[in-house]
Amino acid sequence: MTELSYPAPAGEVSTGELELEDRASLRRVAGLSTELSDITEVEYRQLRLERVVLVGVWTEGTAAQSEASLAELARLAETAGSEVLEGVVQRRTKADPATYIGSGKVRELFDVVVATEADTVVCDGELSPGQLRQLEARLKVKVIDRTALILDIFAQHARSKEGKAQVELAQLQYLIPRLRGWGESLSRQAGGRAGGANGGVGLRGPGETKLETDRRRINKRVAKLRREIAGMDTIRITKRGRRVANEVPSVAIVGYTNAGKSSLLNAITGAGVLVENALFATLDPTTRRSTTPDGRTYTLTDTVGFVRHLPHQLVDAFRSTLDEAADADLLLHVVDGADPAPEEQVAAVREVLAEIGRHRSSALPPELIVINKADAADELSLVRLRHLLPDAVVVSARTGEGVGELLETIADRLPRPEVTVEAVVPYTRGELVARVHSDGEVLTEEHLPEGTRLCARVRPDLASALQAYATNPSPA
Repeated sequence: MTELSYPAPAGEVSTGELELEDRASLRRVAGLSTELSDITEVEYRQLRLERVVLVGVWTEGTAAQSEASLAELARLAETAGSEVLEGVVQRRTKADPATYIGSGKVRELFDVVVATEADTVVCDGELSPGQLRQLEARLKVKVIDRTALILDIFAQHARSKEGKAQVELAQLQYLIPRLRGWGESLSRQAGGRAGGANGGVGLRGPGETKLETDRRRINKRVAKLRREIAGMDTIRITKRGRRVANEVPSVAIVGYTNAGKSSLLNAITGAGVLVENALFATLDPTTRRSTTPDGRTYTLTDTVGFVRHLPHQLVDAFRSTLDEAADADLLLHVVDGADPAPEEQVAAVREVLAEIGRHRSSALPPELIVINKADAADELSLVRLRHLLPDAVVVSARTGEGVGELLETIADRLPRPEVTVEAVVPYTRGELVARVHSDGEVLTEEHLPEGTRLCARVRPDLASALQAYATNPSPA
């Protein structure tokens, strides 16, 4: 659910600073072994990462792109609280359907795991249930994929009730096709002795497997979570309906994770939300009220960050949150100007936005590219980005550079009231003048003995209220 809060007064600690302090208060101790003596129930254990080895398969693109993908996987693993010991990449035309990297490379990977004393292997891709089982059986340690890693980070960072429900729904959707078991975990559940005389009528013979029981329980939980999220979505729609009724323009901040979206929100509104140099530091959307340089009011919403190969379970679970961005009047697409390959970030974000747009009847709102971290980027990279994205605005949320130009651009891109009215409003009707300033766009203003002369662009309902004092009988 969209969180509405207000900036902390001067001298007080903001909510984001408190969250950052709480997040940094306890850290996992590296070196505690979690090697599995029995990996048959690995899917039921909560994900705990300590010492990991990364594995990638390079099937397309350049070597630099493959290494960048593995470097991003390392940052994801560190964000989840683990220590990265080693990273290896294999060049293949396609991933091996049985073991992801091939049986020969699995033996080499086992030697790496033993040499580094790692307890977890993280694969840079989404593994099938069969690949997971084969790798765990041969490596004798826990194996997870990129999707499970991202889901674990989301589970750690979700704060609101809606965010936690959305993450749990995504985790269960990921888990359902990967339920498995061996030995006793596949035994039939029956009353008494299965097939014996003490089983009772209707209970003799094979019963339900534990696998089927777990699947049924998970499906029930998924159905309950969908109902809860739908109820929270109704509240969100109601709140948005009020803003639409008041015709308050909305701006949504989207972009790659760690591009500086929350920092930009703080720079524009002084929101004081959590800012951390980590991937997916903030998940719960935050909405703040702001004003344009010409005095018009609008809302600014910080949304969840995107990443390459964002799990489709998360896109489905966070659809109601992402729709908040799709229903905005303007999208601020924040790009990390200091990233080695910012154009790939732009492509990844637009891919997710396109997936959201395919499920909508209306078009996505217009996009304004904002190149952030200008203070950390070198001049050559900024020149290249300005050439690739000629309409972009270059800013630094940390130093405030370019924020004024960004506010002017936002004011130009936001929808303007369509009715131009000229009126002399008596001083006894000061509330109408206040409404013109808050909800309209004042072109000229003059104080006369009989009242305030205004020339402004306003909404039709406000134009009707001003009609009694209008000096242009037919407003256009």
